[in-house]
Amino acid sequence: MYKINDLLDISKTIATEHFEGKIYPWEALSGIEDLIYKLGAALSEDEFDHPEDGVWIAKDAVVYPSAYIKSPCIIDKGAEVRHCAFIRGNAIIGKGAVVGNSTELKNVILFDSVQVPHYNYVGDSILGYKAHMGAGSITSNVKGNKTNVVIKNGDEQIPTNRKKVGAFLGDFAEVGCGSILNPGCVVGRNTQIYPLSSVRGVIPEDSIYKSADIVIKKQ
Repeated sequence: MYKINDLLDISKTIATEHFEGKIYPWEALSGIEDLIYKLGAALSEDEFDHPEDGVWIAKDAVVYPSAYIKSPCIIDKGAEVRHCAFIRGNAIIGKGAVVGNSTELKNVILFDSVQVPHYNYVGDSILGYKAHMGAGSITSNVKGNKTNVVIKNGDEQIPTNRKKVGAFLGDFAEVGCGSILNPGCVVGRNTQIYPLSSVRGVIPEDSIYKSADIVIKKQ
């Protein structure tokens, strides 16, 4: 439930090659900077602007003048980066994705058609195809005691060997408004998180998360 092939259709991102040969999605949090420079160097000048070192923006993407974009970053075709978005670098924004007003990104891969449209923080995270985060929902990427993040699935514990790990959303995952995805949270494909939830551990695919004690299978 927490492996790359359980969560993600890796054909739905410009970063496909970065996931090949890896088992767990948190492995893909390393090397995003180098990946962006490699991918960017191969992008067509007819299709992408290159306004500064390490930044590539598709010519048909919409980027509001008030958005801040720090290198390195790729904004793929048809994406929209709205008013006062804050992209702190090491960010890949997929085709048709939406990065909304006052949303902050750092060390992330947003697959195609992802939406983080209103007041979201997404750090050290990977969001699968058509995943959506409701207004004010955030990823928490550092534990209070600053120790390495462990992925918890029932009694099973999988070390990430990383201090900063946010969340991993499977394709079509829906996160309700005002929710917190705690460090190392994994939300399965097609799963829905109720608004105002505090989510930990691995949530199975095709589920509805109402609370930590109430997770039901979709009918």
